Amino acid sequence: MIELKNVTKSYEINKSNIVTALNSVSMKIDEGELVVIKGASGSGKSSILSLIAALSKPTTGEVIVDAKQISKLPDNFASEYRRDNIGFVFQKYNLITTLSVKENILLPLVPLNPDADEADAKLHKVMEMFKISHKKDAIIKNLSGGEQQRVAIARANVNEPKIIIADEPTANLDEKLSLHFIEMLRKLKKLNKTIVIATHDPLFFDLDIVDREIEMHNGVVI
Repeated sequence: MIELKNVTKSYEINKSNIVTALNSVSMKIDEGELVVIKGASGSGKSSILSLIAALSKPTTGEVIVDAKQISKLPDNFASEYRRDNIGFVFQKYNLITTLSVKENILLPLVPLNPDADEADAKLHKVMEMFKISHKKDAIIKNLSGGEQQRVAIARANVNEPKIIIADEPTANLDEKLSLHFIEMLRKLKKLNKTIVIATHDPLFFDLDIVDREIEMHNGVVI
């Protein structure tokens, strides 16, 4: 499903300061795998997620997703690729706090312009799956942290993506909410989603649903 081939990613801070976030990284992630990318802050975890999501392009090397070369996609095609293939779970949820649960979950469908029946069917499916139907019309800012977490994961799945990307998803959660998040991952795993999580949270290490752990250090796989 996902392959990085000899990928290097450098950022030019200024003309005399170039930071190499990834250095000749190669990896393969199979369809349906749940892979944890672990390492300290600055090890390159988030850069890998950004490349898989076509949010950034490698300096050198190739990123191939579902047999398609995505590393050189023009911006408009990269946006379509994300819309059709990627579900994001952000560290701080990135919900619009003044909108309702329903409105937040439906946001990824806006570019697709589905008819009302199709949108309602998709909304109902993910709200039921992640047990947030009872808060359908509630405003986000009035929800608890656990409820916002469920909305964020429902939103990530409403467009039925093949790949779920989560960047430090439990960094701002207590242990109880972190365990709830892991239970939701179990549901996604059963749906054969390909899941890539960047984290240094030990709760994910040696977890039974994790197929592989890839450890990063200073931009290389160790």
